Amino acid sequence: QVQLVESGGGLVQVGGSLRLSCVASGDTFSINNMAWYRQAPGKQRELVGLVSADGTKFLPNSVKGRFTISRENDKNTVFLQMVSLKPEDTAVYYCNAVGASGPYWGQGTQVTVST
Repeated sequence: QVQLVESGGGLVQVGGSLRLSCVASGDTFSINNMAWYRQAPGKQRELVGLVSADGTKFLPNSVKGRFTISRENDKNTVFLQMVSLKPEDTAVYYCNAVGASGPYWGQGTQVTVST
């Protein structure tokens, strides 16, 4: 089993920045990909960044250029740096890890971008 704990969400004004962190514990040796998803009210959960164990990254066009995903394998931590935030970035952001018995999800952290 893998446990994921997110932090770093909050309220920010348009154009502001936030950095989300997610720390994994438990059977972390089995983790391959780590990712961030978000879900806004009434919408489906969507991928906003993924980083594999070897450092390969993927960011969808909707956030490319504004979001950066990074990972520190020795600390079992994945980060999501978000800049130039827009109201449409408002959502609950979830950390995701894929392991031998995964996928695993964190409890989510709220990001609210105000005008």
